[in-house]
Amino acid sequence: MNRPINLIERIKTSLDTLNRSERKVADVILKDPNSATRYSIAALAQEAGVSEPTVNRFCRSFDAKGYPDFKLQLAQSLASGTPYVSRNVEQDDTAQEYTDKIFSFSIASLDAARQSIDANEITKAVDYLIQAKQISFFGVGASGPVAMDAQHKFFRFNIPVMAYDDFLMQRMVASVARTGDVIVIISYTGRTKELVEVAKIGREAGATVIGITAPDSYLAEECTLTIGVTTQEDTDVYMPMASRMVHLTVLDVLATGVTLKRGVDFQKHLKAIKDSLKASRMPVKK
Repeated sequence: MNRPINLIERIKTSLDTLNRSERKVADVILKDPNSATRYSIAALAQEAGVSEPTVNRFCRSFDAKGYPDFKLQLAQSLASGTPYVSRNVEQDDTAQEYTDKIFSFSIASLDAARQSIDANEITKAVDYLIQAKQISFFGVGASGPVAMDAQHKFFRFNIPVMAYDDFLMQRMVASVARTGDVIVIISYTGRTKELVEVAKIGREAGATVIGITAPDSYLAEECTLTIGVTTQEDTDVYMPMASRMVHLTVLDVLATGVTLKRGVDFQKHLKAIKDSLKASRMPVKK
């Protein structure tokens, strides 16, 4: 089952729904959650430049009974894993600063995905993949290389596998899919029109369509099974980063699940592939 989303993640994902005063409170908390757990209600109100009733109203909007209960939940969120923090890259950041921010955000994204992912959906996806007659991985844009990486992993399982990053090829492959075929579609937003259409085409043709995408998205609605993953991508950076790494990790999880399901005897096959690479490598330097 999905693990509950912790308080810091809820605040981060609710920013667009808060009014101006509540947003000030949220910004102070997200800037330094550890310090926020030590503030009195008066100190937090002063730091945010709002009234104490505003702070109380903010706390109750996140299902806290009051400010003390809110601080307890905040402390529990910090203890449960790496939180999302509002640390966007700024124009004048030093190399040390933007390196630290990007690494911290990536770690936080992976930890949040780990906490929210549904193990039951992973189990179902592995069952579909291990029984597949053939597997096709679809991705476009930044998800295209992720699909290619999946092909590199899954070819080892003696199942025909291909990756496609072109819409027209995806439509053609989906249109001739049959029962027993599995199509895995990778999309951060789940809103890319062509991928949504391809999912519908594949499913209507008889394929099992697995989406690695945002839950409750347009794409998720067209999939046989969805592995719901969300990342709070840093929109001030114009290259997808965290979402790509989360999707790569989910595919590692699925590949591992298939390997374990195949049993101990299958390890010989994987070892033979690994051993074939020895002749291509230089000796280790001493």
